[in-house]
Amino acid sequence: MTALLEVRQASKTYTSGGLFGRHVVRAVAGVDFSLTSERPEVFTIIGESGSGKSTLARMILNSVQPSSGSILFRGRDLATIRSRRDRLAFMGEVQPVFQNPFEAFNPLKRLDRYLYLAARRFCGARTRADVEGLADAALRKVGLSLAEVRGRFPHEMSGGQLQRVAIARALVPEPALVVADEPVSMIDASLRMTIVNMFRTLRDTFGVSIVYITHDLATAYYISDRLIIMEKGEVVESGPARAVLDAPSHPYSIKLLQAVLPVGNAWRDEMPAEPRPQPAA
Repeated sequence: MTALLEVRQASKTYTSGGLFGRHVVRAVAGVDFSLTSERPEVFTIIGESGSGKSTLARMILNSVQPSSGSILFRGRDLATIRSRRDRLAFMGEVQPVFQNPFEAFNPLKRLDRYLYLAARRFCGARTRADVEGLADAALRKVGLSLAEVRGRFPHEMSGGQLQRVAIARALVPEPALVVADEPVSMIDASLRMTIVNMFRTLRDTFGVSIVYITHDLATAYYISDRLIIMEKGEVVESGPARAVLDAPSHPYSIKLLQAVLPVGNAWRDEMPAEPRPQPAA
């Protein structure tokens, strides 16, 4: 069975400066992991700012090309996706959810227009009924409806509501994979678990795999099946989420864990009663 996503020794190097002051930064260094197509999961990439996790996310979304190595989706190297038709087909299957919902939408455009555009662009919907039906179906997956969103501008909704609309827009084409880059870091603390639980529902109910990027160990422990921890572009630890976070072995992982220990092991209080079995690494 072909893997859904394969990241093979992916690296990204940036060069800056002129002839006499060349500076090379290796943002991502030889990252390897894969997601199976047989079973949806939440695969989490953990790291602090500058760890390379967002660069890796952009490579998975095919908006940044690896300097070396390769990334394959359903067995196809993303570097071979060049035509508009192929790009649209890939984007329909791999959708992003970004950090700041307030920056994801133009404040002068109504929110329903984004959902309608996705329905037309990725699903080929042409009639008003088809477009609105697809938009409403996606919104209902995140606990909203078209009636609640129709005609409203971004400033008329809360940050949590906006992020749910952003997730709904990503779900319109029924993607196989969602890449969520720090999706709750800009949300009010009281609403974060609502969004996190939504990603678990997408996995368990709708069969969507999630690449979840975060610096927050608590949400990572709660939501993840497997994870990698990145430091300065390199993977320093990987494996089943709870096994890694219960007993980290790398000094960087231990440092991250110690940074949250003073406020208590909050994620253990939020664990589901029956943890989902971990997929094989």
